[in-house]
Amino acid sequence: MNFRCFSVILGFAACLNLTSCGNSSVISLDYVPQNGRMLRGTPDFAVGEFKDKRGEQSQTLGHVRLPIGPSVDTIQTRLPVSDVVRNAFGYALESRGMLATDVKGRFILTGEIQDLRSQLLVHPYGYARIRVNVVEATSGRVLFTHVYEGERQSNAFRPGSGSPVPVLRELTSRALQDCVDRALDDTRMRQQIGAGVDDRPRYTPGML
Repeated sequence: MNFRCFSVILGFAACLNLTSCGNSSVISLDYVPQNGRMLRGTPDFAVGEFKDKRGEQSQTLGHVRLPIGPSVDTIQTRLPVSDVVRNAFGYALESRGMLATDVKGRFILTGEIQDLRSQLLVHPYGYARIRVNVVEATSGRVLFTHVYEGERQSNAFRPGSGSPVPVLRELTSRALQDCVDRALDDTRMRQQIGAGVDDRPRYTPGML
């Protein structure tokens, strides 16, 4: 799969109006590379399976609820959450120059999605918690494992101010991205597995 298509595959939300979409809104999450803030590396990684252990339906992210009463909307992803997370890691690796050019690479990223959700009760909220494993491709040994988290929250939602779905999409996208970035830029992980770091200066617009 071409991870450059990630932001296209996971495009903008299809349903932004709670009333017109009934009780379900389908959103897409994105990954926005933070140039100059990412720790680049060598192309030694492939992306394996990220198992969905959340105990939710495969495309359910969460619910919009009123302070009193049942949920008024269910937030869902276009793709299964396991694919969303796998794509995010693939695109993040590619953005860092770390995605292997061959089929396997030296290391394979796998993991478990312990939590990934959007919710609204009073404050719009996005949260991600993922266990990331670095597996040696030749032996299948787990060389490193750690749980990473990302969390974003905005100001209290004011009823009548419009749909909260775009805000929830942005918060959850950034929470997932924080989780992915912390995993891939973890210097402990790179040191433990002996992964290369590409620290050569790179041209950016405006550099002389």
